[in-house]
Amino acid sequence: MIIGDINIKNPIILAPMAGVTDLPFRTVCKEMGASLVYTEFVSSDGIVRENLKTLDMLKFNDFERPIGIQIFGNDPNIVSKSAKYIVDNYNPDIIDINFGCPVPKITKRGAGSAALKDLKIMKKMAEKVVKAVPKTPVTVKMRSGWDKENIIISEAGKILEESGIKAITLHARTSKQLYRGKADWSLITKLKNSVNIPIIGNGDVLSVEDYHNMKNTTGCDAIMIGRGALGKPWIFRDIIHSLSGNKIIEISLNEIISICLKHIALLEKYKSNIACINLSKKHINYYLKSFKNSSLYRKEMMLCSNIDDIKKILESI
Repeated sequence: MIIGDINIKNPIILAPMAGVTDLPFRTVCKEMGASLVYTEFVSSDGIVRENLKTLDMLKFNDFERPIGIQIFGNDPNIVSKSAKYIVDNYNPDIIDINFGCPVPKITKRGAGSAALKDLKIMKKMAEKVVKAVPKTPVTVKMRSGWDKENIIISEAGKILEESGIKAITLHARTSKQLYRGKADWSLITKLKNSVNIPIIGNGDVLSVEDYHNMKNTTGCDAIMIGRGALGKPWIFRDIIHSLSGNKIIEISLNEIISICLKHIALLEKYKSNIACINLSKKHINYYLKSFKNSSLYRKEMMLCSNIDDIKKILESI
């Protein structure tokens, strides 16, 4: 798949996830075969104000390329200004506009999926961002509509394509659904048939079988995986093996522990001590499941107050 002039080797993409897709997690997923990774969404207002915590979220390594930085905001002028700032100072491969976040604290400010209620704002924001970064492909991640009575994908898709957007990711739920219920994959097909730019499907892909089902039933150009990669970033490797006709070998507990330790090492390198401990516990809760005494090990690690104790428990497994 081609986005602008960026060649995406395999049609498997890591979704932007707030509080999850930081540099360490993206690195793990990239090593496992994710062809394109996105940062967690970053506030355009924070970027323009040069808030240090916000700017820290923009950092990435060349190993992660191609990489997209996702931005959100409610003011087209600020969002476009932040896009230019990012390109001038960080030079990512792609800029992505978030039209999909359904969280009330974001939508109440008119950002995220709130744009689904006003396609004029969506159009203006897309056009301004594209104009601000003419040499960098701009993509969009969106939902199917604000609610089930207002599915706007066909109209929005045409507007975004005409605005110069190079690819659209559709999370096939409405904003009102949040993360509940089942994603309606037929809407991905509908969007795909409405535009000529690449369409990336997203929603309820938790396994290799789900990947193939979405790809075959929707005809989308690529698939973005979010929650399906939590605690099992090897899903990207498994999909690549299936695409190449190789047998998928069930991951061993030893390899899972090795991935945990690698992830912790990356957290130690790039995060503060407190953040490292908290994020290690967060991710280990996802990694360590479904084997004998796994819940006991997780509970023991939740009581740890330093990273060395967490590593010792992992090594003892």
